[in-house]
Amino acid sequence: MSDDQNRDGQKQESPVSNVRRNVLAGAAAGLAGMVAGNARAQGAAAPLTQPGAAPPPSDPAKLYPHAPFASQPQPWPGLASRMQPRPDHGETSYKGSGKMAGRKALITGGDSGLGRATAIAYAREGADVAINYLPQEEEDAREVIALIQQAGRKAVAIPGDIRKESFCKHLVQRAVDQLGGLDTLVNCAGRQHYHESILDLTTEDFDWTLKTNLYALFWIIKAAIPHLPPGSAIVNTASTNAYNPGQIIIDYSITKAGIANLTKSLAKQLVPKGIRVNAVAPGPFWTALQVCGGQPMSAVEKFGENTPIGRPGQPAEIAPVYVTLASTEGSYLTGQIFGITGGTGIPG
Repeated sequence: MSDDQNRDGQKQESPVSNVRRNVLAGAAAGLAGMVAGNARAQGAAAPLTQPGAAPPPSDPAKLYPHAPFASQPQPWPGLASRMQPRPDHGETSYKGSGKMAGRKALITGGDSGLGRATAIAYAREGADVAINYLPQEEEDAREVIALIQQAGRKAVAIPGDIRKESFCKHLVQRAVDQLGGLDTLVNCAGRQHYHESILDLTTEDFDWTLKTNLYALFWIIKAAIPHLPPGSAIVNTASTNAYNPGQIIIDYSITKAGIANLTKSLAKQLVPKGIRVNAVAPGPFWTALQVCGGQPMSAVEKFGENTPIGRPGQPAEIAPVYVTLASTEGSYLTGQIFGITGGTGIPG
């Protein structure tokens, strides 16, 4: 029997032929890359839907809008669909590659901002996704549900106020029931409302912020842990204000420092169970949180211009970090706070 035949007498490719085939395939791929590169050079960028295609290198300062922005006050909790310009959550740009195939994720604040970008990314990476949001945000939430379904994944909408412990327990249980389990929890929902002086910060407002940002986190995580199998991930959302607190968002900064601390403590506690816990600490991002009282309009108009990159971040730019922290690719990451700040170096 010759070396290029198998035991059934069928022709089998020799090692030399195999090498020749690989070389030819590589040359073809290289030629295809050259053609795509020439097309981009002539202003006809290759479609991002092509396998392996990616946007060309670009100056990050010029990728997205920068100040001045129009004054655009909205009532709380604000809608991304009514912002000018509309934030980019990756609706048309995010392309998945199966990093979260088969995962089951619950995302709070999934209607807009960082939560919306994460929901889109997770679905396109292969996860089924449940999102929580306030009933007033239904307009934005419907768009997200449609995008998850367009990705071929199961979408679960669970509106409700996470300031109530009973609802937080219901939220987790409904996500588990509707998704058929839970292995990823992303806490993105948050309350930010500025006050020029602590004398203007009422007990009611202080309580509102702490209940939304800290108590809800505590309640939701407690309810979720019994359902999380080994290999699960919890991703919290802190802020650069945890490290460099803004003077007009005292209550918000307190909660974000608490989230960073909780993340590090909980990571140590849960690692024996095989559950990883990390947090993202964003700088200025263009979300509805800013235009519904998070900042005065004078600050919104100049939003992000003080960062080294010179503009605010777009939610689409942070979604890949949430993917990495939840997927098996991040298996050695736990107890970490990841700053995405446009170059400020916070957290260090």
